Amino acid sequence: MLGTVALVLVGVGGVVVTVAALYWFLTRRGLFRWLGLGIAIGAPIVMLALFVRSRLFWVVLLSYALAALAVACARRALRQRRAEASMAEHDVPPPQRPFVVMNPYSGGGKVEKFDLKRKAEELGADVVLLEGPGTVDVTALSERAVEQGADLLGVAGGDGTQALVAAVAAEHHVPFLVISAGTRNHFAMDLGLDRADPSRSLDALRDGLELHVDLGFINGRPFVNNASFGVYAEIVRSPAYRDDKTATVLKMLPDLLTGNEGHRLVARIGDTTVEGPQAVLVSNNPYGSTDLAGLSRRDRLDRGVLGAVTVSVANTRQAVGLLRRTNIHGLTQNTAVEVTVAADATRIPVGVDGESLELATPVRCIVEPGVLRVRVPRSRPGVRPATPLFDWVGLWRLAFRTNALSDQARS
Repeated sequence: MLGTVALVLVGVGGVVVTVAALYWFLTRRGLFRWLGLGIAIGAPIVMLALFVRSRLFWVVLLSYALAALAVACARRALRQRRAEASMAEHDVPPPQRPFVVMNPYSGGGKVEKFDLKRKAEELGADVVLLEGPGTVDVTALSERAVEQGADLLGVAGGDGTQALVAAVAAEHHVPFLVISAGTRNHFAMDLGLDRADPSRSLDALRDGLELHVDLGFINGRPFVNNASFGVYAEIVRSPAYRDDKTATVLKMLPDLLTGNEGHRLVARIGDTTVEGPQAVLVSNNPYGSTDLAGLSRRDRLDRGVLGAVTVSVANTRQAVGLLRRTNIHGLTQNTAVEVTVAADATRIPVGVDGESLELATPVRCIVEPGVLRVRVPRSRPGVRPATPLFDWVGLWRLAFRTNALSDQARS
């Protein structure tokens, strides 16, 4: 029979072995890669079998249920009140001469599917479709619209196109309208817009509010979401990535993670310097504490800071150290008004709002606070506050420190 201590050791050991095996799978090729995958799959199964054999499976299930309940209660208690987590709203009159750029190919054809052009024109907007031929300079198009008297600039398209038009709107101090017609619509999500029905964004033309949000710039180019350096940017740059994403990732990861390929980066985040990270993510305002990949949400876009996440894992020990929080430099999360990424090359690949670019080094990211006047509908889904970070390791250390202090006081 497994005792209490043995139960804990088996559980923790199983998690550590699984993490180490997954790292092997990502950083090795051939036989060792598949051996790592086999161990990663087999370790939880063996752990489960030991619990069942010792008739402790119900104890494990109950423990997990109680832990999940405790985490849910803690997050509920830590969550900010909605009033504190929301951005300030400003009442404004409807625009008189709105100008809207629409990409008919974005989001699988949402412009046509939701009849956005007709609906916008019925609300008084001047609409231009980005149909070509060739590449259309949306920045020049927006500049010309402002010169001709446009008092609002809008975009139905991807985040990259939105960023270009947003920079023109910010420069000329005119309102900016986001129509959620892109593929993922991360910026629209963080503004609290309806991503399922982009036509609802047009309600801002007749009954709207303004949010004054920040705008990021990378080497002078605007971005509304994030810029990624290192592993992700190197993979997306590969010509084979679009044809076979999974095979390309598995082929390139071993060399990128072990430092045999890719560029050596140095990230300077305010007063903090991180040497040699494999990945750096810089975002226009920080993402939730539990989101390390920029795939979740930002509950505010008006904090006036950049979010920065770096990941440095060079071997299996460091990968496990991330889990145990002993690899203190393996994962950093900071905020700053400026982030600079230097490299051992004059130009490096960077993913900016989902687009693969090549930029001159050092790459400088800054944030311009409150320069973008975003027009949003008065009635919209809104933004759910990001989930607060719940740090089990920190809680464990705090509990032992508290017990130690109590023992000293009694003695």
